[in-house]
Parts: sequence; C-alpha cells; structure tokens
Amino acid sequence: MIDPDVVVLSRLQFALTALYHFLFVPLTLGLSWMLAIMEAVYVMTGREVWKRMTQFWGVLFGINFAMGVATGVTMEFQFGTNWAYYAHYVGDIFGAPLAIEGLMAFFLEATFVGLFFFGWERLSRVQHLLVTFLLALGTNLSALWILVANAWMQNPVGSEFNLDTMRMEITDFAAVLFNPVAQSKFVHTVSAGYVVGAMFVLSISAWYLLRGRNVEFAKRSMTVAASFGLASALSVVVLGDESGYTVTEHQKMKLAAIEAMWETEPAPAAFTVFGLPDVAARTTHFALHVPWVMGIIGTRSLDGVLPGISELVDEARQRIGKGIHAYAAMQRLRADRNDAQARAEFEANKQDLGYALLLKRLVDDPAQASAADIERAAQSTIPDVPVLFWSFRIMVACGFWFIALFAYSFWLASRRRLDRHRGYLRVALWSLPLPWLAAELGWVVAEYGRQPWAIEGVLPTALGVSSVSSAQVATSLAGFVFFYTALAVVDAMLLVRYVRKGPDGLGMWPEAAPAGAAA
Repeated sequence: MIDPDVVVLSRLQFALTALYHFLFVPLTLGLSWMLAIMEAVYVMTGREVWKRMTQFWGVLFGINFAMGVATGVTMEFQFGTNWAYYAHYVGDIFGAPLAIEGLMAFFLEATFVGLFFFGWERLSRVQHLLVTFLLALGTNLSALWILVANAWMQNPVGSEFNLDTMRMEITDFAAVLFNPVAQSKFVHTVSAGYVVGAMFVLSISAWYLLRGRNVEFAKRSMTVAASFGLASALSVVVLGDESGYTVTEHQKMKLAAIEAMWETEPAPAAFTVFGLPDVAARTTHFALHVPWVMGIIGTRSLDGVLPGISELVDEARQRIGKGIHAYAAMQRLRADRNDAQARAEFEANKQDLGYALLLKRLVDDPAQASAADIERAAQSTIPDVPVLFWSFRIMVACGFWFIALFAYSFWLASRRRLDRHRGYLRVALWSLPLPWLAAELGWVVAEYGRQPWAIEGVLPTALGVSSVSSAQVATSLAGFVFFYTALAVVDAMLLVRYVRKGPDGLGMWPEAAPAGAAA
C-alpha cells in the first residue's frame, strides 16, 4: 500500500521548489527581450543612454539568471529522488524535451550570458546586439522545451503503454512537440513572463522618479516598459482564452473545478464572477453569474455544453470499471503472452488503464476493488475546488489591472508626463509584486487542477513517488527550505543593493566627466 505521508511530503517539496524557481523564470523571460529592445535602440541611434540602460538592467538580469539556474538544477534532481517510479514509467517521453532543453536551449542561453557581460568592449555594436538577441532566444527556447514536457503531462499525446516494458513510450515525437496544449501554454506563459519583466522595470523606474534620481534614464526605461508591458498584458488575456479552450478539450474536470460548476448547465454556460464554493453541499453560495461567457470561452460556440463535476465523476466511475478490465487482462498477459482473449480485452480497454490505477491507493489489486472503493476513486478525481476557483479569479483580476496600468503608463509616456503624477508613480511601485502573484497562481491552477493525476488519465500522482520513507522526504524537504530560503535572502539583498545604487551609483549614468573637466 502507498504511504500517504510520502505522497503528501513529496508533492509539497516539489510544489515549493517549483513555485520558488518560477519566481526567477518569468523575470528572465521578460528582461531578456527588454534588453534586446534597449540595445537595438542604442545601435540604431548611437545614444549612450540606451547603452547604459541595457547595461544596468542587464546587471539585475544577471543576478536573477544565476538564481534561476541554482534553483532549477536542484529541482530537476527530484525526478530521481522523490519521483522514481514517475521517471521510470514516463521517462521515455518526459525526458526527451528536458534533455533537448539542456543540450540546446540552456547551453545557448548560458554561453551568450557570458558574451553579453564581457563582450561590450570586445565586440562591435551589431555583434553585441546579436549576442543579446540570441540570449533572449535561448531563454525562450528553454521555456519552450520545459513547457512541451509539462503540456504532455496535461495532454499525453504521441505515446502509448508498452506491455513488454510496462512503461509509457513515445510513438510520435511530432505530436508531442506540436501538442495543442504545449502551443497555448507556451505563448501564454512567456507573455506572462514579459509582463513580469515590464512591471519590474516600470516599478523600479517609478522609484527613481519618486526620489528625483536618474530622471531621464528612468523615463526612457518606463517608456519601454509601458509599451512592451501593454502589448504583453493584452497578449496574456487573448492567449489565456486559447488556454481555456484547450482545457475544455483535454481537461474538463479542471475547467469544471475552476468554475465550481457542480452540475451541467444549459449551453452556453455562464461565468461565475464571485461566489463561495461549498464542497460539502456541492453548491456555490452568493454566486454572481455573467450569462454565456464561460460557454463561449470554453467551446467557442453558443450550443457547446460544458459538463459539470457530477457528470464528470459519473464518467470517471465508468472509466474505472473499464480500466479494471484492462488491468485484469494485463495481469493475465503477463502470465501468458499468447492469451489472445486477454490481449483483445486489454486493447479494447487500455485507454482507461490509468483510471484503474487510481484504486492502487486503496487496494493492492484493482480487480478486487469493491463498489465503495470505486466510488472513492471516482470522487478523488475532483481537485480542490475553492483553491482553483479563487486562484483563477485573482489571476484574472491581476491581468486586467496590468492592462489598465500599462495603458495609462503608455498614455503618460506619449505625452511626456511620467514624472508629473506622484500618485501614479506610487501605484506603479506598489504593483511590483502583482505579476509574480498572478504567475504563481497560474501554475497553481495548471498543476493543482490536474490532481489526482501526474499524467492526465495515465498515471496517478500517488503512484509516481519513490520507495522512500516519510522521514527521508521530510529531511530533504527541510534541507530544500533552508537552502532556498538562504538563496532568497541573498537574491533580495543583491537586487535591493544594486537597485539602490542605481545606474548613477554604478557609474553608468550620468556619464563621467572627461579628465580635467572640473579644472
């Protein structure tokens, strides 16, 4: 039987390390392209201020990049230490994009990081600009391959279960690469990262303007951040609609939980703006609905039906029954590979084998499960509705706030009034943590909403853990908390130190006077 403490602690450890790592990833994504934009202006105009802007924001990028690498590398080791059966069962598919990311994207990114910092006096303007663009490209390619791997967990295409090896194996790499979930997830995630980078530049520049420091430097930085941030924030909303559509296609239970949609509604379904989900009563109190919106987003039609939680539990119950037949046939085939009847029965039901594995938390042999066990397994397919409901709504509210703030910033920048409204500057400064909040909640919706599956419909999370004790996992969890907390303190101290120094304190702005100018 599976130790539930090991499952809970392993999930907690991976969640903490993944969410902490994602504090750095979106800022890396956003700042990389903003550096490329600033340096492109410098190359085209020859104005030194744009070079200094690129160098200063590049220092903050470098600090963030180093922390992202430190946290990302340690996180990947957990697939072997805490999720050994997961790595064995799906490593053929999941490992391929991770390997490509390391060999192609990360090495590209890391190489050009060095050239970016040490090539200013060794490369021509155009050559250094090319380096900066390749750095940004490598950063985004890293995100692409990681998200291809993650999208396969959400929608396991291009693969099938191999009876001989008892593992999932890849059958069509192109299907994995061009997974529709991967496409929507990539563009949505990188756009969110661009918002983080734009808000970072906007907020810190606002801080300088509030103190009357580096005024021309800060206003130019805010202008770039406002235009880049507005385009990115609009993209997040538009591409979020595409993500919602792919969720409807491939993860109906996640969408129903996000909406706290307990029963199937007549098409087109309404969107619940506010409500208090009650899991025990299977209802949502004080619900405020907007007609048609959810149905249009989820199905792109006026007659498409979005199934409710109760209907999806009934479907899971039926699939568990079919999965039990597949599991029993698989056991017979392991004893006799020539059993034609067992093979036919397995082939007819193999798509539901993963649902039978949900019973492994309750019984050793799913074929011996009682009706009560099947019911518990079916009910376990419901993720935590209140957490998903509120995480999604806070994330969406932040998204619309970003559009409003960047649009107003763009309007002020176009009229050269960025430094004339101190109230606006304070709001811009206080908005600094919001993109990170939205990005982290986005991952909560994506990953927590997939539970109880590690691989949607294929491998339950509880089966993916390593054969270790809860004490061992608790010890490693404590070690990660200590290590990551230390990194957080160092990162915060470095960022605050260099932001307070500013480009003037680092000798980047204004330019130093020529020798003898004072005399």
